[in-house]
Amino acid sequence: MVFRSGFACFVGRPNAGKSTLTNALIGQKVAITSSRPQTTRHAVRGIVHRDDAQLVVVDTPGLHKPRTLLGQRLNDLVRETYANVDVIGLCIPADEKVGPGDRFIAQELSQLKTPVIAVVTKTDKADKQQIGEQLLAVSQLAEWAEVIPVSAISDYQVGLLSDLLVARLPEGPALYPDGELTDEPEQTLVAELIREAALEGVRDELPHSIAVTIDEMNPRTERPADRPLLDIYATLHVERDSQKAIVLGSKGSRLKGVGTTARRQIEVLLGTPVYLDLHVAVAKDWQRDPRQLRKLGF
Repeated sequence: MVFRSGFACFVGRPNAGKSTLTNALIGQKVAITSSRPQTTRHAVRGIVHRDDAQLVVVDTPGLHKPRTLLGQRLNDLVRETYANVDVIGLCIPADEKVGPGDRFIAQELSQLKTPVIAVVTKTDKADKQQIGEQLLAVSQLAEWAEVIPVSAISDYQVGLLSDLLVARLPEGPALYPDGELTDEPEQTLVAELIREAALEGVRDELPHSIAVTIDEMNPRTERPADRPLLDIYATLHVERDSQKAIVLGSKGSRLKGVGTTARRQIEVLLGTPVYLDLHVAVAKDWQRDPRQLRKLGF
């Protein structure tokens, strides 16, 4: 049997369903998802283990017209990622008309030598006629290796998409140990889960303005071996005092809710009880300040 291994990445405008599709392919949550655009800030690598292949899927931030230095760096990250993969999936949602953003990205990808599969996502949100029209519109954007409709939510054709991606990987041995689902450092994943919890239900002006750093993450020393506890101290950075008030909520109630949600997710991810301590700090206009961007890991 031929064994294939290599890298695929999903590219698309913000909120095109890339992270949800990445998680569906891997079968477990490795990329954070939110209804807010620009949720993904890192190229998150998830690993699909199959008998015939190992597919490393890189979920990337949405390509967009950058308004800040952070936006520009996220776009650079996407381009750097897709220059180094074996196959690309261009994600375009079934329930929204093809727009200038999609055309811009399609034009850019059509210049590459790398095979591109056009993936019409979120088919659970569209009817048959809408899906048919979208498939036609997407086919006309450029010459694609394949065009496929999928739904990560209802698991429609996710297996077939996996086959199409794998078919375009080179022959070669597995790149990661069996059972490993991501190569992201634990601290990065924990910070992302906290940010995801903080993004839920906040007003539209906030998504870009929240960054999370892990200040400390250590097992509590005096605990017996059969009752471990992981202490995590984290800071949510926002750009203005008014945003700090939104994140805290009345008498700190919102932040408390964020902590509860994030803690549950982190415990599932790491398989251990967690004590989570969150603080909110104002880092004025950090998205535009190169020094602060470096400090926050961008």
